[in-house]
Amino acid sequence: MPAPLATAPPAATPSAAATPASIPPSGRALLVVGIVLVALNLRPALAGVGPLVADIRLATGLSNTALGLLTTLPLLAFGVVSAFTPVVTRRLGMEGAIGLALVLIGGGVAVRAVPSVALLFAGTVVLGVGIALGNVLLPALVKRDFSDRSGPMTSLYSSAMGLGATVAAGVSVPLAAAVGWRGALGAWALLAAAALAVWAPQLRRRTRTARRGTVLDSLRDLGRSRLAWAVALFMGLQSLAFYVILAWLPDLLQSRGLNAEEAGWMLALSQAAGIAGSAVAPLWAGRMRDQRPIIWTLAVLEAVALAGLLFAGTTLVGVWVGLLGFVLGGSFGLSLLFLAIRADTPETAAELSGMAQSVGYLVAAVGPALFGGLHDLTGGWTVPLLSLVVVLVVKVAVGLPAARDEQVRRADAPGP
Repeated sequence: MPAPLATAPPAATPSAAATPASIPPSGRALLVVGIVLVALNLRPALAGVGPLVADIRLATGLSNTALGLLTTLPLLAFGVVSAFTPVVTRRLGMEGAIGLALVLIGGGVAVRAVPSVALLFAGTVVLGVGIALGNVLLPALVKRDFSDRSGPMTSLYSSAMGLGATVAAGVSVPLAAAVGWRGALGAWALLAAAALAVWAPQLRRRTRTARRGTVLDSLRDLGRSRLAWAVALFMGLQSLAFYVILAWLPDLLQSRGLNAEEAGWMLALSQAAGIAGSAVAPLWAGRMRDQRPIIWTLAVLEAVALAGLLFAGTTLVGVWVGLLGFVLGGSFGLSLLFLAIRADTPETAAELSGMAQSVGYLVAAVGPALFGGLHDLTGGWTVPLLSLVVVLVVKVAVGLPAARDEQVRRADAPGP
């Protein structure tokens, strides 16, 4: 049976949300383009920092701990803000909330280009809030306007997110050589402005979600659903593994004999393979009512990749890194698809997305530090890599119930 939610307080009837049939073909195409452009904006501001850390340290004199906050602060913002996103949608509508997200991303990115350390961190917080809104709202938007095409649409926008990260990581250094590191950080405001211009026609729709009590009411209701927790923990554990690999893979590979440039290319390979995984997994999963076979497939592939990194030398390192990147990208795309197909309505999808991403990014934020701590304690990589095997086991344990053909359903919604 679907996992029920507690009954929320009586709500005012919302304006009728547009359905796929009510959107003309030209408007539907523009909506798809808008979703892709929004997704492209959700990672460059994060992925573009790592390649510029040395330049930022030299110019500002910041410690490594302080520089680490440039990555950690957005993750913490994701964790805190995600749960409150439904409040914004009730006031601005889903379209208006996504427009606000683009404004915050563009504004925060632009502020980071100003010569001020304080504004560097302030802009990071602002863009983190904007990205958190976009992260939560895209699955809910797909649920509302593309419920019949959830798999392909999730594949499309999750691939766009990966593409944005890959491009930002690749062009940040050459861009900094041309316009300086502040200019390289601020350049992504142009991408946000372009996305906002394309998204502007959607602001006329402004379909508001139903008022279903406070944020605490929603969190309490979702907290009673085992399915909601399974979805949230699956997202959190796949995010933890992703950010651990993002932070530590180059150091691990350099300890195995690769030089810094080779290790950097291996990280780029993992990200590129992740784009393929995030495209394939939702397409595959969208054709199935029960996604447990996909959970098992991804788990076996991840175990093989981790074993390759744990026991093998550098001969086949590209195979293991590419395979791991593909699996992590596939797990990410699958977790996004769960936010749409495991919810009974777009409103529930927004709340489930908020809860899952709040839990997920708070879990992910501790991963890199914990992995690094295990490396410091043991002086090697065997125990840290084995910790990822433990994470994989728990991820399968929560992923299997999340993959069953069930839905998180409002207590006052009609039965199946």
